[in-house]
Amino acid sequence: MTMPAVDILILSNGPGEVTTWVRPVVRALRQKLGNNRSKVRISVILSPCPNATGKETDIARSYPEVDRVQSAEHFWRFLLSGKTQENWDWRSRGVVVFLGGDQFFPVVIGKRLGYSTVVYAEWEARWHSLIDRFGVMKPEVAARASQKYAHKFAVVGDLMAEAASDSSLVSSHLSIAENQGQMTELIGLLPGSKAAKLSQGVPLTLAAAEYIHAKRPQTRFVIPVAPTLDLQTLASFANPQKNPFVETFGFSSAELFHDPAPVLKTATGLTIELLTQNPAYEILSKCCICLTTVGANTAELGSLAVPMIVLLPTQQLDAMRAWDGLPGLLANLPGVGSAFAKAINWFFLRRKGLLAWPNIWAQEMVVPELVGKLQPQDVGEMVLNYLTHPEKLEEIRAKLRSIRGESGAAQKLAQLVCEEIGDRG
Repeated sequence: MTMPAVDILILSNGPGEVTTWVRPVVRALRQKLGNNRSKVRISVILSPCPNATGKETDIARSYPEVDRVQSAEHFWRFLLSGKTQENWDWRSRGVVVFLGGDQFFPVVIGKRLGYSTVVYAEWEARWHSLIDRFGVMKPEVAARASQKYAHKFAVVGDLMAEAASDSSLVSSHLSIAENQGQMTELIGLLPGSKAAKLSQGVPLTLAAAEYIHAKRPQTRFVIPVAPTLDLQTLASFANPQKNPFVETFGFSSAELFHDPAPVLKTATGLTIELLTQNPAYEILSKCCICLTTVGANTAELGSLAVPMIVLLPTQQLDAMRAWDGLPGLLANLPGVGSAFAKAINWFFLRRKGLLAWPNIWAQEMVVPELVGKLQPQDVGEMVLNYLTHPEKLEEIRAKLRSIRGESGAAQKLAQLVCEEIGDRG
């Protein structure tokens, strides 16, 4: 019996979800359901996200498995009226797949379209009575639901780990790591993707890199550039004429070159390669340790089991407006956002740790968090201590591996979608 034509509607929101959740799931769906677009059509509709940068739509459109994409600016009209900006048609059969946003969105949209609903729930599953199936990261998420809804839950594992293990995402080059056969120690620098973090993160991490390299010349450094950030903008945060924090951290400067791949060269001659392919999981997984800001970076590194030191410099509280969720929205309100930002940061900094995702997941300090008026030399000394005691790094790796769920989540989630298509047959 031939399968009737179906629509699969993916709901997502931020850059992390679009890159690490949507990508592996749409690939798995095509592997299971085929590439005949007259039979299976995959659409992506984005909802607003405080961490969005405006390039999420282009990223989703770049996936060959996806047939059509609607940007977040048109989401509310679609949610309220069911009308897309381009007046899309919808087939009579389909499944709404939740991969980021608010879990109430698939309830409303699934009901309007008459489609089944499948929700990927990382830490919490909601609307148990109104959603058809839940694919959860760990058994604990399902255990919190009432027994009468147990049949709706399946443990699929960690979608982010699935994305990270995808061999087709391997970066094609890393010239500085291949140093005529010399044994190198690769260190990743992840200063953020938005101005609020980059203004302090770039000069702090580059100055720390100079300090480390001066004492340990076998170290090499790489910055995986976020897909939402262009190289010139990144380099501007290492320019003292454009970023006052360069001098605050005692850093001199760095310039952008193409050698032939893009690199930042500091005043001391240190070269930091800039990786523009995304995601850069293959390279990150080879790093001995990474220096990173708070945010989604810590989740990705945690999934890769890469040791990290999480940096939250507080030289200017008002500048740190990059919190997730409601705090981020309040901190960016026009006029009053500055006051909110200072209050929010003051509150968070009074809390005892657990700002990095791996630490939140484990409810303990698995990776170190450095908060305060950080100095590059202090950060550098901590990195040097880890490099001279590799057993400490291995202990962190082992803890990170134990925190999150299994891989293979995309295929298992795609199977739930296939079952929903079959159940409605």
